[in-house]
Amino acid sequence: MPVVDESAARPGPVSTRDPGPAIVLPAPTTTGPAGVPTGFPATPEGALAQLAAIDRTAFQSGSLAGARDVIRAWALPGGPTTTSWSVVHAMATLFDRTGVSGGGSDRLAIVMTPLMGLIKGTVGPHFVVPCVDFELDVTLDQTARGAVADCQRMVWSVDRWLIGPGVEPAQPPSVWPGTDLAISVGYRDLHDG
Repeated sequence: MPVVDESAARPGPVSTRDPGPAIVLPAPTTTGPAGVPTGFPATPEGALAQLAAIDRTAFQSGSLAGARDVIRAWALPGGPTTTSWSVVHAMATLFDRTGVSGGGSDRLAIVMTPLMGLIKGTVGPHFVVPCVDFELDVTLDQTARGAVADCQRMVWSVDRWLIGPGVEPAQPPSVWPGTDLAISVGYRDLHDG
């Protein structure tokens, strides 16, 4: 995936280009471990929706302990861990920059909205590498906005998608959703089904 400047994650001009057909995300049917919405079908779109739900729940927990609970419940053996997961590292960076401890703060509010995504690849029906581009809104005295993106190996295991084993895939560019650059990267709009 292309490398972009960090400034691409900041709010930018919305494109008038057509990114192509939206990816329709299936709705969850239940709540799984660590409070993560689940019940998505065994389809690439289901894998993308599950990854969005995993990341969103981890970030919106507002604490490293919450993120660790999520990855503990949603990664297969050999996958990301409570100390290696890129989301744990991203949250630690966020806390460092805002002066908040890893335990979070009642004054801190984090909202993740999945707005764009892509399917980086599939191998058979039960292995998908989806990528999600989120708008991240962080409020601590005032609100700051930016983009954050994530790609993971998703593996269908019994009755749900889990983050698969191995080193995490190269992380996609975090670009402000809806911009020319986001469309050039290959992201498409996400819509709830």
